[in-house]
Amino acid sequence: MRERLLFIYNPNAGKAKLKAKLSDIVVEFSENGYEVIVMPTAKRGDATEFAEEYAKNNACSRIVCAGGDGTLNEVVTGVIKSGMRVPIGYIPAGTTNDFGYSLKIPKDAIEAAKFAALCDPMPSDVGEICGNTFVYTAAFGLFSDVSYDTPQDMKNILGRVAYLLRGVRSLVEVQNYKLFVEYFAVGEDVPEVEEGEIETEAGEDEGNMEPQEECAAEEEEGEDVPFLRPAKGRWMHTEGEFICGMVANSNSVGGFKGIMGKNVRFDDGVFEMLLIRRPRNVIELTDIVNELINKKLKSDNIIYAHVREVNIDTNGELPWSLDGEFGGDMPQAMIHIRQRAVDYIRREADS
Repeated sequence: MRERLLFIYNPNAGKAKLKAKLSDIVVEFSENGYEVIVMPTAKRGDATEFAEEYAKNNACSRIVCAGGDGTLNEVVTGVIKSGMRVPIGYIPAGTTNDFGYSLKIPKDAIEAAKFAALCDPMPSDVGEICGNTFVYTAAFGLFSDVSYDTPQDMKNILGRVAYLLRGVRSLVEVQNYKLFVEYFAVGEDVPEVEEGEIETEAGEDEGNMEPQEECAAEEEEGEDVPFLRPAKGRWMHTEGEFICGMVANSNSVGGFKGIMGKNVRFDDGVFEMLLIRRPRNVIELTDIVNELINKKLKSDNIIYAHVREVNIDTNGELPWSLDGEFGGDMPQAMIHIRQRAVDYIRREADS
């Protein structure tokens, strides 16, 4: 009996060129042994509903979605809500296709379909912010304005240029947010502490502080623990006025490749955090732009860290973008990384 593959696609993604290739994509799935169920989306939330229903009822052995990063977000959300582990394939068909680039998925839609049908799934991390899933980036401020505040028609016509134009306009009218940020940082740049101890940025001993939602369950053989962190790490904090920030797990954000640093992995329970302070003058603004272009991220006005958890407090509403779509206004944002929570059909990050 042939295995069933659920194919969810967004007919309006990108420049809507996907429609011309739909038949070839379905044939590709069929020729590789699948009975194909085709479900087009008509409105926001459809992909989540389809993925959750079919996964929960064990009605398919693989789900492949075609569309932008927002479509992938919905499918991942649906699979997680189902409580089942159904492999997820992705055919990038959006404007920038950041995450498709990071997962090393073929650019050609037919080749991507073949890749999704034949390759093995690999455990991968996802982010969660106040109960909402994000696949690869949660952003606020200028970064989020560039993404979700650009009209869809402008995205389709101008592609990445639209993002850049919107960014230039935003720099003139930039809004800043007064924030208090605490984050659990890991990596070679974080000073080691004794097991069980957590330090603040000022170096004070706060041994009773524990990373929120520590996974207390014992890992059984052959079982994936969805949220896991090593004992050693460091709670740090910063505050001030910021124009933008993001927590991401991608080699490309908004079409900018490498902005989140090197050695991005998808199963280590670590995302990268980037915060940019409000520049006080033209010189500081120039320094920030140069740091971003050169991807050094060492300016006094730029905070970059490998994180497992981030908590952000502000006096007012803070608008967020999740995977390029508006995620809502949140005065408090609690972000944590769910390690190996889903199975993507992808290549190794360093392959």
